[in-house]
Amino acid sequence: MTETHPYKLDQLDLTILRLLQTHGRLSNLELATKVGLSPSPCSRRVKALEEAGYIADYATRLSADKFNLHLTAYIHVRMEKHTPAILNQFETNVLAYEEVQECALITGSEADYQLKVLVQDMAHFRTFLLDKLTTNVHIAGVHSSFVLKKVKDHTAIPLSHITIEP
Repeated sequence: MTETHPYKLDQLDLTILRLLQTHGRLSNLELATKVGLSPSPCSRRVKALEEAGYIADYATRLSADKFNLHLTAYIHVRMEKHTPAILNQFETNVLAYEEVQECALITGSEADYQLKVLVQDMAHFRTFLLDKLTTNVHIAGVHSSFVLKKVKDHTAIPLSHITIEP
């Protein structure tokens, strides 16, 4: 879609997006049936949503437990300085760590970054922390919290705030 003619979402698009977020393996035929379209128009809508950037990517979620990844930690990292070079180096390092599932530059706390880390157990966490993360000399401090129970764990973004004009 072009800048001068942006894609305008309608209720059918929102239904398609909700279904794809929670049931990503739906075939085009199954999706079309669920939204009340024939396969060709449904496929065209999905393609338009992809091209307009509403659909960012497709992925498969694996079961962490099946791969013996039982420990999730949130690590708050405080940097000694906030120069672009230091922050960029930290972010580059973090991108290379397979254990890090999320990394966000944050405000509102003493930490500069929050990392979500997934590892097998405490021994592997210690190895990650001491042999990888804290080898960065610009880290002034870390604080770790561990997940005892996941109350809610999904990837769907909220869409209830979207209003469709007639």
